[in-house]
Amino acid sequence: MRTCRFSKRLICCSIMLAFASALPAYAQTSTTTTTTTTTTTSTTQETSRLTNEFTPLAGSTSNAQALVNGLHNGSTVTLTSTSPTGAITTTTFTPDTGKLGYGNVRIALSLAEASLAKQGITDPTSAELAAALNGGKLVLADGNTVSLHGVLASRAAGEGWGEVAKGLGFRLGDVMRSPKAVGSEAAEGHEHAKVAHVEIASRDTHSTLTHPDHVSKPDSVQRPERVEAPERPERPERPDRPDHAGRPGG
Repeated sequence: MRTCRFSKRLICCSIMLAFASALPAYAQTSTTTTTTTTTTTSTTQETSRLTNEFTPLAGSTSNAQALVNGLHNGSTVTLTSTSPTGAITTTTFTPDTGKLGYGNVRIALSLAEASLAKQGITDPTSAELAAALNGGKLVLADGNTVSLHGVLASRAAGEGWGEVAKGLGFRLGDVMRSPKAVGSEAAEGHEHAKVAHVEIASRDTHSTLTHPDHVSKPDSVQRPERVEAPERPERPERPDRPDHAGRPGG
């Protein structure tokens, strides 16, 4: 009888011990799953928030998402833009800075937006965006050029974001509040830039924006020479009047 009770107690103790050993492993698995889910949700929220914020700058949701993901992951960014004539331009570039946190992604895109607005560009093409980020040159229709150092290039060179903003003529706090407004104020009094094409300063592939050749003004038609009026014929001389005949008997 005692042996039977002892066996039952031994079995119960074994079960409790096995259950207690499994608890830490279960707790660890549950914690890991929760942490992974939270991180994924946070990343998705940040991506969506920044995508929505910079869609007007990028020209489309897909372009904004490509910018946010590319800058955050340090991966290749491919942007597309459509001209008024329907021609599609594709621009590809790799961020000079490598991976950036979401806060730094927002700062970089805000500074790029302000630098373009300063040049009168508030609706940039994909090539203009790439130049504002990685550096490049805007070639204007009149032949003049505007150099953009590139906010990512400056950051990669070791400058802090405050220094990058100062180099562009801004204060970082003002830019973060309203990048387009700050850039537009700096460009006040300047005409909107007429960009013929963009030369990007990094390892990129881009299509050159082209405009139809300027049609030369036709030469003015020469006026025909004035025809001289014919000479008027000479007026015939009046015949001499006959001498007055004297009266008879005079």
